[in-house]
Amino acid sequence: MSRIANILSRKGRHAISVLPETTVIDALRIMAEKNIGSIVVMVGDQYLGIMTERDYSRKVILKGKHSDETRVAEIMSTDLPSVNPNDSVEFCMQIMSDKNIRYLPVFDNDKLSGIISMSDVVKETILLQQATISHLESYIHSGV
Repeated sequence: MSRIANILSRKGRHAISVLPETTVIDALRIMAEKNIGSIVVMVGDQYLGIMTERDYSRKVILKGKHSDETRVAEIMSTDLPSVNPNDSVEFCMQIMSDKNIRYLPVFDNDKLSGIISMSDVVKETILLQQATISHLESYIHSGV
């Protein structure tokens, strides 16, 4: 069974973050530059929430707000469930599916240690399936 720690070790534990007073347009520029769909909102080491592309589309665009006037603190998601590095990928997938969310913060001893996306979970699942197939092929070809 694969753990969230496996994903974090592969992708890294560094989460891109902004301050809560950052404008939405500036956060979107960072997200575009880094090719990410969410950005963590923090003050120092204190996690406050995550701003996602979904937050932007639903809380700025659809409400007629302006990206250069709206602060990330006004639209960030603050009520997301979290996971820890020892949780299974299956557990993470279940939470994401049940809550219809694409990103989960990962906390280790109350400290943010990364962000897991649905894409990360899918990639990990594919890697596990490929490893299983390879193992089974080796077993079949070994003549046992």
